Amino acid sequence: MNTKTENLNSNPDILPIDDIGDDHIGTNVETPMKEDAFNLSDFDKKKRIAELFAEIMDVMGLDLTDDSLKGTPNRVAKMYIDEIFSGLNPENKPKIALFDNKYQYKQMLVEKNITLYSNCEHHFVPIIGKAHIAYISSGKVIGLSKLNRIVQYFAKRPQVQERLTNQIAEELILILNTKDVAVIIDAKHLCVSSRGIKDDSSTTVTSFYGGIFNTPDKIKELQNYINN
Repeated sequence: MNTKTENLNSNPDILPIDDIGDDHIGTNVETPMKEDAFNLSDFDKKKRIAELFAEIMDVMGLDLTDDSLKGTPNRVAKMYIDEIFSGLNPENKPKIALFDNKYQYKQMLVEKNITLYSNCEHHFVPIIGKAHIAYISSGKVIGLSKLNRIVQYFAKRPQVQERLTNQIAEELILILNTKDVAVIIDAKHLCVSSRGIKDDSSTTVTSFYGGIFNTPDKIKELQNYINN
């Protein structure tokens, strides 16, 4: 254990590292990344992850010569870089095109029940749920499928649900040039249901209400759309 970790775990005024994760504490609205995060190519990252994951499996006592297991390190490495954590790489950010609001639709547009798969950054186990997005056009509209892609991009990284909610909202505010944006996420955390307290029935709800959405009437209207 390094000195920093020892200090965190020995100081009674600081939560132990394990408790920080269990208590669902986040650090920042930005995903914590090293300055040299992209010095390695994706190919080199996958090669290194495969080597390290093979070591983990070996320490656990698994037989890596078994036909069922010997390909697992490479499969995990590919899954991490190309799939479930692909949102860490800015090159994978979806390209967004906006269109003029020719219909002059000035009420809220709601896309609900966007399927969401992410992973808890504290235990690297899945977060599974639904995202609901609403916005009021300031003159431009976005293709509906692009809302799904924005959700998926920010979800495909180690996450805390509060951060994920804010990242999606801030991206939409920037793209749509309006503060009239709302994001609600309702998700199950497998770090709660499959370990620790092992509560399989609870879900976590987070929300962002910007601009006109941050009023009781609009919140009620939006929730009526989502719940019906």
